[in-house]
Amino acid sequence: MADFPYLHGYPAPLLEQVHALMSSGELGAVLAKKYPERHDVQTDKALYQYVAEIKQRYLKNAPQPSKVIYDNQQHPVKGTLGTNTFVARVQGGRLKTKNEIRIASLFRDAPEAFLKMIVVHELAHLKEKDHDKAFYQLCRHMEPDYHQLEFDLRVWLTWREAEPAASRR
Repeated sequence: MADFPYLHGYPAPLLEQVHALMSSGELGAVLAKKYPERHDVQTDKALYQYVAEIKQRYLKNAPQPSKVIYDNQQHPVKGTLGTNTFVARVQGGRLKTKNEIRIASLFRDAPEAFLKMIVVHELAHLKEKDHDKAFYQLCRHMEPDYHQLEFDLRVWLTWREAEPAASRR
């Protein structure tokens, strides 16, 4: 069976299903049927607004990120689909803190559900820094299907890397 870098740790029967769908050339069609909708969040400004709306709905008391952008430097093979950075600077006699959310540019072309899953993940870091039980409970509060979306996103990334760019659309 092929090595699936995004699917390490998942049970063998799931990996066998993914492998069978890839081998038969059906994986792209299955993903397209399950996630047919693309999104219109194409600019950094639109992404900031998208994140702000989700944050306002679920995390009203959390600080608003100072910047939200698509980032070409984020790459899934290197393990980053998005980042949430916190910066503290001394300005005069005060300590100023701000945070930035950067989402991998490949999510411009992803189904909307995957973009939302990444945004939810990064927003959860506003309250919970570590990937612990409380973090994932918060993710599931904002997106009840969080774990299924995370798996499907990993399958989509696997398919995306295996397929030529021309056949993805």
